[in-house]
Amino acid sequence: MKFDIDRLKEKSEKDYESAWKESGELIKKIGKLFSLEREKGSLHPLFELVQEFREILSSLGFQETVVPALIERDEIRKQYGPETPVILDRVFFLAGLDRSDLGISREYLEKIREEVPGFDDLGTLKKIFRRYKKGEIASDDLAEVMMEELGIGEEQASYILSLFESFKNLEPIPSDMTLRSHTTAGWFQVLQEMQFREPLPVQLFTVGPKYRREQKLDETHLYRSWTASLVIMAEEISLEDGEEIAREILKKMGFGEIEFKTKGATSKYYAPGSEFEIFVEHPETGEEVEIGNAGFYSPVSLANYEIPYPVFNLGIGLERILMIRTGEKDIRHLVYSYRYKDLELSDNEISRMISVKKKPTTDAGKKLAKKIEKIARKCRDKPSPCEFQVFEGNFNGKEIKVELFEPEENTKLIGPAAFNQIYVNEGNIIGVPSEGWEDDEFLQKARKKGTPTGITYIKAFANLAALKIEEMVRKGKKKEKIRKKIIESLNNVNLEIERPARRYITNHNKKIDVRGPMFITVIAEQINS
Repeated sequence: MKFDIDRLKEKSEKDYESAWKESGELIKKIGKLFSLEREKGSLHPLFELVQEFREILSSLGFQETVVPALIERDEIRKQYGPETPVILDRVFFLAGLDRSDLGISREYLEKIREEVPGFDDLGTLKKIFRRYKKGEIASDDLAEVMMEELGIGEEQASYILSLFESFKNLEPIPSDMTLRSHTTAGWFQVLQEMQFREPLPVQLFTVGPKYRREQKLDETHLYRSWTASLVIMAEEISLEDGEEIAREILKKMGFGEIEFKTKGATSKYYAPGSEFEIFVEHPETGEEVEIGNAGFYSPVSLANYEIPYPVFNLGIGLERILMIRTGEKDIRHLVYSYRYKDLELSDNEISRMISVKKKPTTDAGKKLAKKIEKIARKCRDKPSPCEFQVFEGNFNGKEIKVELFEPEENTKLIGPAAFNQIYVNEGNIIGVPSEGWEDDEFLQKARKKGTPTGITYIKAFANLAALKIEEMVRKGKKKEKIRKKIIESLNNVNLEIERPARRYITNHNKKIDVRGPMFITVIAEQINS
């Protein structure tokens, strides 16, 4: 069942509360209507890579650690020193909404009484707002607390809250809290504590996102990207050791050919001359892609955290690894394929998105549909005028008879297109005849190379006819005539196609051609009643 989204939007703009309440009636509360499509399950390649890194790093003796994602501004200063202003330009600062005082004037009180006749519990309402201001009531609990303590309904609580302008014109207030723009921002705090909890060497890793306010979003830059990051804190460790560790990890990832390049301009949280970048050749473009960054934390930055030991850090960009592995040139295609990548469907996938639209719902109706199809196939070429009995007897509590019927002369019981089958070939949906396609190159190709759906026009029509007969019996009608002449569309023959397939066909200029003469009539009528 599809929602009428245009009506919902129009109604909500006029009266949101009323539209919201009525929308509850659109949700079915009872009935076993859905079962899990277990064959559709899949894992995102990014998170498969996350798991791969977790297994590799843990196998090398690293301990997985949860690193803070919320970093105070002062932490950036302690790590970057004079470079801080430049770094802060790339971070996201967090903001919150001010819980302003909600004063209740006489005007507000009169408006409340219009919606809640006899309302006089002003003291309780003020106390609720005061507790909300202090943070004793969570924002998403406010309406529920009002309902419980004021004894009012949900709609009334929403109406009261809608009266206050301070709720309508909320402005965020920035804080000194940031989302980490590099995993290192959290490692310093972790190491400060771990030096007193674990004997040296300390080997830690985390795999998670970082958030960076990039100047632009493009093929290689996202606001959020994932990093596999590790740190080693030891009394003795060299840059040569660090390079060998990086090489060993990447070799386990399948990268034998890698290149290290020392950075000319070292980040201030790294020691001078100790920072290097890691490059791998892209298989499609041949260009070098930076997949990682490593170095030794600056002893000056470590001193700000009372850490007296050298610390080696390595960070590897997961999306960049995926680009190399898959040959993809656009990082957005890998992570947000549903938004940035063109929809691609195989003929087999499209074929599974075509189905009979209307079907009988009872066992008797399903059996009748099969009988209609069976008799139609058996008597398809009988000369007209003619009629053939399909069924006579009890059908869902009523005595009925069902016939296939063709009154016109000099034709056949059923038109030739009735036995067409739906094929998908190179993205096109085609109705292919059971015979007579040999001289048509397009139909020949569809028949021989296309993907059959197993759905024929007669099968789709038989299901529709059986459903109509079910409805005839249920409504007490005496007679029902179901007829199809010329088929012009999928819907016309009781077939439907799911939205992804239709969108693919439209976007790729494919076609749906199911036209053909069907000319079939089913007549059902009650008897002995």
